[in-house]
Formats: sequence, structure tokens, C-alpha cells
Amino acid sequence: MSVVASKILGTVNAPYGANLSAHQLAACISSLETMKEAFGPVFSFFTEVKPSLQSDFIQEMGIEDGAKTVATYLQTQCANPISFAA
Repeated sequence: MSVVASKILGTVNAPYGANLSAHQLAACISSLETMKEAFGPVFSFFTEVKPSLQSDFIQEMGIEDGAKTVATYLQTQCANPISFAA
């Protein structure tokens, strides 16, 4: 697991008692359908993880287009700014 993934997984898993792997998180943040399986960690990824780490993880996993779609959807659902949706 990369250093970036380790930092991110600690942030998104802990508050929800989740145990997502990097690949599971990548699937959830890049698909509107799969996002529903782990909404808390996905929301945490886009609102609590530093934008630079988000970008690094998204590029590392090769999920740019899907992640943009999910981030844009989440932005329509909340008032919190989601930098990846911009």
C-alpha cells in the first residue's frame, strides 16, 4: 500500500468503523452506484482529506473521470465545499 493510501484510509475508515482497502475506496469514490455502499467514507474522502492527497490517490488509482462524477454529485447534496467537484 502506498504512503498516500495509508494516510487516506486512516482518515476515512476510523470515524465510521470501516475497513475499506485502497481498491475498495477507489471503487466507491469513482462510481455513483458503489458510493452507496460506503457513503460515510466517501464523503469523508472528499471533505476531510487534503485536496493534494485526493488528487494523488485518484491519479494513482486511475479513476479521474469517475471520481469527478461522484464529487460533483456530492456537491449537489451538501453545502460543504468539495474541491474535486470544482
